[in-house]
Amino acid sequence: MTDPTFPTYAQLLARTDAPPGSAWGVWGAGDEIGTLNHLTPERVRDAAALVRTGERIRLDHPLEAFDPPPAPARKLLRHTMFGANEHHRDEYLDGFYTQGSSQLDGLRHFAHPEHGFYNGTDPGRLQPGLPTLGVNRYSEHGIVGRGVLVDVEAHLRARGHLIDHDAGEPIEVATVVEAAAGQGVELRPGDILMVRTGWGHHYLRELDPDGRRALTPLRASGLAASLETVEWLWDNRFAVVASDTFAVEAWPAPEDSPFLTAAERAGTDRIPHSGLMHRVLIPLLGMVLGELWALDELAAACAADGRWDCMLVATPLNLTGGVGSPSNAVAIR
Repeated sequence: MTDPTFPTYAQLLARTDAPPGSAWGVWGAGDEIGTLNHLTPERVRDAAALVRTGERIRLDHPLEAFDPPPAPARKLLRHTMFGANEHHRDEYLDGFYTQGSSQLDGLRHFAHPEHGFYNGTDPGRLQPGLPTLGVNRYSEHGIVGRGVLVDVEAHLRARGHLIDHDAGEPIEVATVVEAAAGQGVELRPGDILMVRTGWGHHYLRELDPDGRRALTPLRASGLAASLETVEWLWDNRFAVVASDTFAVEAWPAPEDSPFLTAAERAGTDRIPHSGLMHRVLIPLLGMVLGELWALDELAAACAADGRWDCMLVATPLNLTGGVGSPSNAVAIR
């Protein structure tokens, strides 16, 4: 049941006691998990009732899958194995970027350029080994709930439209709503929303490494960066918003993005993150985002039996002070 006392995005925009459009304090001044608060014990229990066959479908690509990494600042990991003797094996990883493959963004990942980190957290406390606002908070709380897949790619393809992934085609909220309605699936508060666009399949299966390297600068499809998108995501009270795309939203942000700072609109130099919804979703709303998720196998299973929801479990690394983590997610049907 919808809680009429929970603030709408329109009400957040009208705030004067905190940055306009922010959820700071909605779950308490000390909150560090944002929209994961929607994963109540009752919703977890209800999600367990969705398990009918016991089928498990992984939602993570291999750690080394993205070669080259879409983000130029990230590098491929190096896996070294050794043994103390011929009957033993051990290993370690070098150059392991926690957000290099299927992953969850922690709430340390982005600050708003003008207002700072989620809930006004002091950036001086965001250090390795200090737990404040770290991905360890996700691990402590646990991510278990009703997962819902919306296959936007299949919806548009059935209508003769192929998403232009290499052009960074934006996907409007209305398209996601239409796709969900066409599937006959209801979106509910507390859902772990998964939006399949086909970008991951395109990048990993349709492009060879040379083709991926040619995507410079990177352009990738995703949700349209708009106030309408933010309002829809917040007002639907999703616990997690995940996608098979590079950034959940289309990359890069549009030149006229409503999320540019006043200085950027006035003509100061822009950076790759200028205008991204990330700057609002993560630090202002505490929204948990999942990127580069492997959704093809789940989409095929859902299309085969018409069940688009499942129990979803994700176990991010319990890394004290982590910025992000492999999602380690599985759909249980």
